[in-house]
Amino acid sequence: MSPRSPHRACACQDFNRAELLRHAAAQPGRGLPSIEPGMPTPAGTGLSRRGFLLASAGLALSVYGAGRLLDPASFEEGIARAAAGPTQPVLVSVYLQGGIDSMSVLYPAGDPLYASYRPMLALPDTAGPVFTEDPRLHWHPLAAPLAQLHAEGKVSVLPAVGYADPDQSHFTSRHFWEVGATQAELLTGWMGRYLDLAGAPDNPLQGLCLDEALQPSLATARMPVATIDSPSSYSFYARGVWGPPQSIMYDYFDALGQVGTRSGDAAMAQSGQAALMSNTLRRQLMPFQPASGEAAPGLPAGYPGAGDQFPARMAAIAQMLAAGLPMRCVSVSTESVFDTHDSQVAALNTGLAEAAQTLYAFQRDLEARGLADNVLTLVWSEFGRRPQENGSGGTDHGAAGCAFVMGTRAAGTMIGEWPGLAGGLDALGNVRATADFRGLYCSLLEQWLGHEAAPVIPGAAGLARPQVVR
Repeated sequence: MSPRSPHRACACQDFNRAELLRHAAAQPGRGLPSIEPGMPTPAGTGLSRRGFLLASAGLALSVYGAGRLLDPASFEEGIARAAAGPTQPVLVSVYLQGGIDSMSVLYPAGDPLYASYRPMLALPDTAGPVFTEDPRLHWHPLAAPLAQLHAEGKVSVLPAVGYADPDQSHFTSRHFWEVGATQAELLTGWMGRYLDLAGAPDNPLQGLCLDEALQPSLATARMPVATIDSPSSYSFYARGVWGPPQSIMYDYFDALGQVGTRSGDAAMAQSGQAALMSNTLRRQLMPFQPASGEAAPGLPAGYPGAGDQFPARMAAIAQMLAAGLPMRCVSVSTESVFDTHDSQVAALNTGLAEAAQTLYAFQRDLEARGLADNVLTLVWSEFGRRPQENGSGGTDHGAAGCAFVMGTRAAGTMIGEWPGLAGGLDALGNVRATADFRGLYCSLLEQWLGHEAAPVIPGAAGLARPQVVR
């Protein structure tokens, strides 16, 4: 675990073990860590990793699944070529670590059993706004930014999403969500399999993870994908050029680029496009770059000034898209951990406030940049918590949880329903799923990414497709 990530420490040994195993599995040369019997091998295990500094883009990337393309210049050319093509829809996957308590995010104030199930944790009727599509549910007051976006028709809400015969292990349940199937043996992620079919062999930015290691949902079998740790890693570099000549060089990038693109010569046009893209990217990323000896600049307006990386990484996604980088699937996770077995109120409130405000700021950022119609954001967690609180002021691992699809093109409606506490619990007393996450993935693939789901999601033919895109 990173020393910069204080929220990742968790009392739940299942969660901590899962994090350590996944992190170790992504490190080359160390082999696969020991997996307990019955636990799935993390997706992405076995992918080779190479580090590249893309000089024209200024990104220090770890590229996975590089295949035969070993020359960084070939990646730069592929990125420039992809960026010059038609605009592609972008899917951003946001993982709420640890299994967030959906009965707090959307609390069933109108359910007569709610107060008896949660004598200490129950929120009063008046605490948060009513969820308009089911007045039994209220938004947590700190989820008000999501409630506002939902009121604008920009957030689809799944109040009870999961799968049949739920597994309450962090490791296994998260693996199922990552690979898009309830199959432990799969070694590629669901977005990775999509990129294997629809991606390009020379554009690692098509699947980009902002984290310390590649997230398994983006693990591919053939196509390259990439990861970068933090926005402060971005820089613009020209070999052997610094000081006043560097400023002069930047000033002439646009002029030289225009000459190339208007020359009528294919090679000159590609060179000119690279120059224009490089200088545009330099200007877009300058706010992230601290001056020599200074701290990094603040985030754009609206993002919370938290000490962890989640708000900065979401801001970076908007900025990189605005710079024209050809991203198609992006993965990021919160650093706050929602595995609230004890003292839930403080931990949940801190993490939920940051996550909700960051997501709201990200959506407004996209809108201000004119990018909102091209981006859809999926927000998910591996499971919900048990309806009944425990004796430690917390909640234990449950089954169905909540998920959200955010964007101006989102359908903006409820998907599935809240099943209620009287008849909506399974034999173990956990919330029963009314929407299957695999069907949600099928809809995202077909309605948003424009790709048939059957080659990507096992058993897709038997899964209902909710309407997620307007």
